[in-house]
Amino acid sequence: MWLRPEEVPLKNALRLWVTQRSSCHFVLQRRRGHGEGGGRLTGRLVGALDAVLDSSARVAPFRILFQVPGSQVCSQIASGATLEEVERHWAWLEQNLLHTLGVFDSAEDAASFVTGKVKALIAEESSSRLAEQEEEPEKFREALVKFESRFAFPEAEKLITYYSCCCWKGRVPRQGWLYLSVNHLCFYSSFLGKELKLVIPWVDIQKLEKTSNVFLTATIRVSTPSKERDFSMFLDLEEALKVMEQLADVTLRRLLDNEGFDLDPPLQEPSQITKRDLEARAQSELFRAVFRLPRRERLHAVRGCSLWTPFSRRHTAGRLFASDRYVCFASTEEGSCRVIIPLREVLSIEKMEDTSLLPSPVIVSVRGQMAFQFIELKDRDALVEALLGRLQRVQADLPAHRSASQGGDDRTPALQSTSVSSDHTFGDLEVVSSPSSEESGAESPRRRPEAPGAVLCLPREEVKTRLWRDHLAEYGRTVCMFRTEKVRRLVAMGLPQCLRGRLWLLFSDAVTDLASHPGYYGRLVEESLGKCCLATEEIERDLHRSLPEHPAFQTETGIAALRRVLTAYAHRNPRIGYCQSMNILASVLLLYAAEEDAFWLLVAVCERMLPDYFNRRVLGAQVDQSVFEELVREQLPELAERLRDPSALASLSLSWFLTLFLSIMPLESAVHVVDCFFYDGITAVFQLGLAVLEANARALCSSRDDGQALVLLSRFLDHIKNEDSPGPPVGSHHAFFSGDQEPPPVTDIADLIRDSYEKFGHQSVEQIERMRCRHRIRVLQGHEGTTKQNVLRVVSPEVSFPLGDLEELYDLFKREHMMSCYWEQPRPGPARHDPSRPYAEQYRIDSRQFARLFQLLSPWTCGAHTEILAERTFRLLDDNMDHLIEFKAFATCLDTMYNGEMSEKIKLLYRLHIAPALTGEDQDSQSPLRNPLLSTSRPLVFGKPNDDASDYQKQLKQMIKDLAKEKAKSETELPQMSQREFIQFCKTLYSMFHEDPEENDLYQAIATVTTLLLQIGEVGQRSSSSSSSGSCSQDSGEGPRASAPSPERGSVFVDSDSDTGTAPRAFPEEAEGDWTVSLEHILASLLTEQSLVNFFEKPLDIKSKLENAKVNQYSLKTFETSSQLLPELKQDSDLLR
Repeated sequence: MWLRPEEVPLKNALRLWVTQRSSCHFVLQRRRGHGEGGGRLTGRLVGALDAVLDSSARVAPFRILFQVPGSQVCSQIASGATLEEVERHWAWLEQNLLHTLGVFDSAEDAASFVTGKVKALIAEESSSRLAEQEEEPEKFREALVKFESRFAFPEAEKLITYYSCCCWKGRVPRQGWLYLSVNHLCFYSSFLGKELKLVIPWVDIQKLEKTSNVFLTATIRVSTPSKERDFSMFLDLEEALKVMEQLADVTLRRLLDNEGFDLDPPLQEPSQITKRDLEARAQSELFRAVFRLPRRERLHAVRGCSLWTPFSRRHTAGRLFASDRYVCFASTEEGSCRVIIPLREVLSIEKMEDTSLLPSPVIVSVRGQMAFQFIELKDRDALVEALLGRLQRVQADLPAHRSASQGGDDRTPALQSTSVSSDHTFGDLEVVSSPSSEESGAESPRRRPEAPGAVLCLPREEVKTRLWRDHLAEYGRTVCMFRTEKVRRLVAMGLPQCLRGRLWLLFSDAVTDLASHPGYYGRLVEESLGKCCLATEEIERDLHRSLPEHPAFQTETGIAALRRVLTAYAHRNPRIGYCQSMNILASVLLLYAAEEDAFWLLVAVCERMLPDYFNRRVLGAQVDQSVFEELVREQLPELAERLRDPSALASLSLSWFLTLFLSIMPLESAVHVVDCFFYDGITAVFQLGLAVLEANARALCSSRDDGQALVLLSRFLDHIKNEDSPGPPVGSHHAFFSGDQEPPPVTDIADLIRDSYEKFGHQSVEQIERMRCRHRIRVLQGHEGTTKQNVLRVVSPEVSFPLGDLEELYDLFKREHMMSCYWEQPRPGPARHDPSRPYAEQYRIDSRQFARLFQLLSPWTCGAHTEILAERTFRLLDDNMDHLIEFKAFATCLDTMYNGEMSEKIKLLYRLHIAPALTGEDQDSQSPLRNPLLSTSRPLVFGKPNDDASDYQKQLKQMIKDLAKEKAKSETELPQMSQREFIQFCKTLYSMFHEDPEENDLYQAIATVTTLLLQIGEVGQRSSSSSSSGSCSQDSGEGPRASAPSPERGSVFVDSDSDTGTAPRAFPEEAEGDWTVSLEHILASLLTEQSLVNFFEKPLDIKSKLENAKVNQYSLKTFETSSQLLPELKQDSDLLR
């Protein structure tokens, strides 16, 4: 790797470096202790010195220096982890620079030329390796050299960043370097010649947390299934922990959560990810979470500024956020002011004259006669130019439809028209049910069930309405309104019934989607009507379970509207389709909003406000449950200590998150919770849940068990009332209590919500998102643990491996799958992890991955023949011909090899040498084994050490008869083996015996058995040929006389003196008829040789193979990947020439 020229004194350097090559201007040196002639003592001393000093001059074991003739100072211009790497640079220097330097008149000119050329090479190399994207390219380049030399990963393993730190081993810290790459967390330390290398895949990490011990106040603990590691002494521990969390989150979601995770475009290619990409993703996710924007939004710029707030008559300091389709503002003071401006609502963006009172002002004018004045914007010109470009693109995509803020039909924001100061006008527009009520027919997509109290405003409703009228007149009536603490207090009081649906649309920004997609919902309804699928069947099953106690859903009108909304959404988003609890949410939305409005509100909830909640695994809800449990431990420690079993609370709180308390509170109270949710997002649910537990803390702490605690909470929630509700109470009917129990006291929902904001409202969105990131790792690993336990539970009864060995085997199988995801290009087919498949089929491997595991784990080591045997084994196990096998097939195959009886092992070997395992395209099938041991001229009677003659005919006859009886009880008969297949079978057996302690005896025994089997096949061949000839003669009435009669039925071979006199054939396929032997023939013949019986029946232990595989699995994969790259590199070098 080329390095920026840096002076290196030669006087002391010669003690640590040895010159390998030199010329008049360049010197190639090797560091002592590396390569040949290093010396053990020298190597240890230099290694210790490298660990302590770790200077830039000691980056790699090889380097190239540029020297001016006559000077004692050189400049280091290149380094390499291997001699081959640095020799490529040396060859380039010889070809391109060495002869050129002679033309310069002075040494200074030559040095300047070399320096400039090397810098140009660095710039060119940086563009391909993305090193220029790092804050300090030179240091990053040096760290990259170390990382590659120390861990020897393939080039696709991109290094993201690195830190100097200590890894604690017991009470002893090991100083070293922590390397964070796209797929692994690595640590390296070397002291006094002792190296410590740790390689932890991100997919194995179960927990990342900040802890402390008796020696240090802050450490980062990395927990895996097998061990915990503590890292400390970071220069910036918080930054390191944040990057580790981001990398773990991205990698786990990319590899384990492809069901609901879409990578940002910069992160779609792991080998191109940089630290800046991770930071940009984290900022974008936080930006979307704070303002609850669509997932497609990408943050482009953040600028400090001040916004004129007319309600306070001053400029409020904060930050401006610019994304693809939005401009947002958040005040520096938490909760003081927030503004969301969709670019589709923007009319103009103008730069105003810069003055001392208004420095760098920008005016953003929006529809509805509103304008926002920003001042003190840094880099104003570039920001405005970028905003105008995005505004132009957004306006070009606008449909021919009126703005959401102006009102395109009778449902567009009525709040915009309230600019008229007449109370009567405002009142008419608040009654949102009036326009819909004029329409008739159940098929109208805009018809909705009437909300209770929507026509007549009672006194309390009038008070709320007047408060909102005054507020909206001052703070704005569109989605671009100023969102302040005053709005939060009004929402906590409860929204007016007549404005609830419209305010939900504004708070969630669903009104922007509604105005951006005119006619979209109607088309979805038409396309989805009459279509039948799993989602529609589930919808039909749940329709009548959605608020059955409410009158609106006791008629076909309400049911039909609910059906259309749910079916349209399932058609829009087939990945989610329909999930339980969506029916409850949609039914409540229909009570307070028109049908199309309710559809877009459901879109906002499912896709923006509750991400990953509504899928098969409800992953998002489980993550928030885990976050809620941590909040309980922080805010209510005494209660958390009492409720030690987190699953008890989780069983109840899951419905809190999935249905926003709608399924466990009376409806008139639960909609008050929904009001807060649409304004504050998920934090409102967290703080309300904490308030519920805090209100019942004393009773919960005194409860006998978790069951009683759950009953207490259920009864409390069922008796939460809404004193401001104008309609009759509609209970949830989910409380667990009998009639003889005294009902708990009634709690007002407004009081409970006020307490939740006062006591637990300090949690920021950034804190919640950070906790979500941390807990998502735990939840995903929990799912992985569940998958593993279910797979082992299914496979364990089918094999004889101990459970511990089976677990390690599963881990190796999964790791092999993961390594292909790390460094190989994605291939067609379902090779990726798919959590929607059955447990046993979620991880599958292809033929190359299987071959690596077979080489590491199979007891049948056959030297160069092992790869061929692995290919045949894979074809045999690939029943459905999809070129992938799951863990169960892999484990049962290995179990047969290790723990099967001899007959089972021979049967497996037999099946590996017939179709479909052995094919005509088999790479070894066209090279038959021509060995004298296969000659059938050997006698059938063999001499024994005791000089006793043993005739094998009777013994084999009896064995075949016994095996025939066994075959009648077994499964389908296997086809007989042809001569070509038999030769391959013999070759495999010969390969298996290589380097066995009893190798000579086994070769002699297999030669004997092979001879017997060849003669058995020839007997069958002659018998078949005789029968065929006789039949032909009888049919034609002419031809030669029939051959000698075939041997008697049941005989396996003929006496030698009854031979026809023809010479035996070495390759029976040349003879007439079919040469075949059966499994029974082979097994009976093998049983006659005790050495072969001992070989196949000796006990085998997989433990040593498992330990070896855990150590060498990565190195084998790395070697294979590097070998695959060599032809490409050679081709590239040829092109360069």
